[in-house]
Amino acid sequence: MSIMYRQYSGEEDLPYIMDLVQSELSEPYVIYTFRYFLHQWPHLSFLAYPSDPATSTPIGVIVCKQSMHRERANRGYIAMLSVSKNWRKRGIASTLVKNSLEAMKEDGVQEIVLETEYDNSAALSLYESLGFIREKRLYRFYLNGKDAFRLVLTVPPTYSDDGSDRTGSSPDSILSDMSSGRRAMFRAIRVSDDSDDEESSR
Repeated sequence: MSIMYRQYSGEEDLPYIMDLVQSELSEPYVIYTFRYFLHQWPHLSFLAYPSDPATSTPIGVIVCKQSMHRERANRGYIAMLSVSKNWRKRGIASTLVKNSLEAMKEDGVQEIVLETEYDNSAALSLYESLGFIREKRLYRFYLNGKDAFRLVLTVPPTYSDDGSDRTGSSPDSILSDMSSGRRAMFRAIRVSDDSDDEESSR
């Protein structure tokens, strides 16, 4: 059976995302946390379906954000990743992550970070296979008292058609793209709660 993927499309997806995340992850989230990510960065979140999305319910989801970190780096963040237990070990989580990574790269991301439980060997193996490295251990990071590893992926610069560096480009460059007829891209934005301790991702 082929798995189908699509971007988050609106509030109608929210109940399915909440069910997946809350049933599989130990960290509790309120609805406002989901909306914080999904309303500001809808293009960075993806859902997986076992067949046509019009006739089935999601079996996997990834929720992300992208913002300026300490005024220096265009940083992507993987906040939530969950796949239904009955659908694991089929490459769904890996594909979801890759979809979000590509979307962030199109927006000029310079680095991507996440946290996962220190003993979640499956998650650690997945992310490390995609190039993430362990930056540091965060003691008693989760509400359940467990430690976490913060993982980081450094993204090499990408270049536009004219050969210029598009990684971390300024807001002025977006206006230039729009006026020249190129696709206007989402860009990293500044958010008030940008800190080292972000929402957990697993």
